[in-house]
Amino acid sequence: MAKLVSKVYGDALFEMALEKDTMDVLYEEACALITIFEGNPELVSLLNNPQIVKEEKVSIMERIFAGKVSEGLMGLLAIIVEKGRQNDMLSIFAYFVQRVKEFKKIGSVCVTSAVELSVGQKERLRERLLESTGYVAFEMDYQVDPSLIGGMTVRIGDRVVDNSIKTRLYQLKKELLQLQLA
Repeated sequence: MAKLVSKVYGDALFEMALEKDTMDVLYEEACALITIFEGNPELVSLLNNPQIVKEEKVSIMERIFAGKVSEGLMGLLAIIVEKGRQNDMLSIFAYFVQRVKEFKKIGSVCVTSAVELSVGQKERLRERLLESTGYVAFEMDYQVDPSLIGGMTVRIGDRVVDNSIKTRLYQLKKELLQLQLA
């Protein structure tokens, strides 16, 4: 249900951004709101307090965000609170941000390697990924996992390329076990 709510509201925000040509502004504001809500759990619990009426919650949102976010986003915040969907705010804005990234062909990549990659290696990997995908840019996240022994894994969305020695050894072990059983 929460996924449907975030899709409905996130799509509405996306359509408004397209219609009013405010994609970049709304994207930046949505990212800022995610940071604000994640960093202020007391604001979220205040908005979820059943003893505070919806009109007061909307007023609180207006006092905090009026003049700091666009009118369209302020209107969406008010609607979210009026409809009692404040629990879904983070997922709504996260969905919108992801939708904008897809629209702008910006991919998210998680690279896990056995050792820290050099700047040159990171740049070559990014260029190779750009050549082999339909994306025009990437947000790169690099992690180190010594248990991979060597090589790396690359995750783009739900696709994973695992070229680690750890996985190769595991596959070799499986093949050897099958040979013994035959």
